[in-house]
Amino acid sequence: MKLKAVIYACVLFLWACCAGAEENNTAPESDAERTAAQQVVIIPVSGEVGPAMAAFIERALEKGEQQYSNALFVLEMDTFGGRVDSAFQIVDTLLSFSGGKTLAYVKKKAISAGALIALACNELVMQHSTTIGDCAPIMISNEGPKMLGEKFQSPLRAKFRTLAKRNGYPQALAEAMVSSDIVIYSMEKDDKVLYMTAVEYEDLSEEEQAKMRSKKTVVGKGKLLTMDDQEAITLGFSKMSIGSVEKMLEQKGISDYEIIRLEESWSEQLVRFITTIAPILMLIGFAGLYIEIQTPGFGVPGIAGILCLSLVFLGQHMVGLADHTELLLVTLGFVLLGIEMFVLPGFGVPGFAGIVLMAIGMILSFQDFVIPSPDLPWEAELLQKNIIIVLGSFMGAALLIIFFFRFVLPKISQVLPGPYLSATLAQSHVDSDTSMNVSVGDTGVVTKPLRPSGWVSIGHDMHDVISDGEFIDKGRLVVITEIHANRIMVTLKTSEVSGSLKYK
Repeated sequence: MKLKAVIYACVLFLWACCAGAEENNTAPESDAERTAAQQVVIIPVSGEVGPAMAAFIERALEKGEQQYSNALFVLEMDTFGGRVDSAFQIVDTLLSFSGGKTLAYVKKKAISAGALIALACNELVMQHSTTIGDCAPIMISNEGPKMLGEKFQSPLRAKFRTLAKRNGYPQALAEAMVSSDIVIYSMEKDDKVLYMTAVEYEDLSEEEQAKMRSKKTVVGKGKLLTMDDQEAITLGFSKMSIGSVEKMLEQKGISDYEIIRLEESWSEQLVRFITTIAPILMLIGFAGLYIEIQTPGFGVPGIAGILCLSLVFLGQHMVGLADHTELLLVTLGFVLLGIEMFVLPGFGVPGFAGIVLMAIGMILSFQDFVIPSPDLPWEAELLQKNIIIVLGSFMGAALLIIFFFRFVLPKISQVLPGPYLSATLAQSHVDSDTSMNVSVGDTGVVTKPLRPSGWVSIGHDMHDVISDGEFIDKGRLVVITEIHANRIMVTLKTSEVSGSLKYK
């Protein structure tokens, strides 16, 4: 029994030693975890809010989630706003992000769509003398900026209410950033400050209104809520007004930190620039391809046209708008237009269909929807804007084509090396009506339909002729009515008109 007791005691002693050794081994690792530097990932949000910014923020958050665990993601705000659809895309990205805490640091300004993005973060901090707010939807017209109506304001207010509930901001004040007809009162009740719309206050009973103290108007009728850094703290939006991110971290009690700044790559900067000049690139692209089709060989206009349109599609594809569908539509449009020019005479259904397909493909490449949603009224405005951009590019290309053939092409020979003939045929003319081995009254057979120009076989020769305005099908008999210089005019033969002869 004594032996068993001794063995049992030895086993317990060894177990205790092993447990102690394990604790000693794990203690340094736990200390390292506790003392590890806090990673702070700064994402700049500057310039116009658009598809390029939405794509950059999505990529930056994905990269941060993969490389930095439990980091603090700081969106450094300096923007006047931009497209509502892109702002909503950024907000959805922030709301679905689970890789760490997000904080909006207003470095200069967060206006309009910028305010929406800032309130979508988990926390808001502002630098000294900065502003946030004024998110009313506007449209630029000939008379200047014009505020859009309730149809546009309602979904925006709903989004602001959602963000206010999520982060504990006053909902009424958040809605006042969107609509200028909302009056907001500040009142005290039970030592708490309440913010209430005028409509909500009027709906209270007299007894409940009597409990409210220090009633003040915070936002008057006809005004939008725009706050500076101190007002944002007072109204319950911003946590602090601070001079820099480093001072903010110190104020939060974070002394050991590592700042990681994610900037736009050169390719993202290029895409942002391309999306800005996309209408000009489309204009040059359409004009270059048409000029190349109308001139022999393949040269600079064709290369410039393909390069410009490729850049437009590359830019829209990288921001997540253009895809294979849009590329297929534009390519099919060019194929139909080529068939119309090289295979079929005149201009008919294939050519018209080609132009329509190209226009549809380019319009869809500038948006992430096909049919505007009634719940998102700004999509209809965006569709209208994209239609104007694409049609304007077509019209600009037409003017560029006219300018090229009128002024540029005649001067190309002056810069290209010779030799050239010094004599010209400017004063030459043909007065005989029997030139080119044909004469007035000769009969021929149409070999290529006249629309109104085409080809006619007269004897053993083929001649390029023009009808007197009517379209004449292949196989019909025509007679020459006029010859002037190298122009041959024809009309349908009398027997063909009467229907006494049929030709195939």
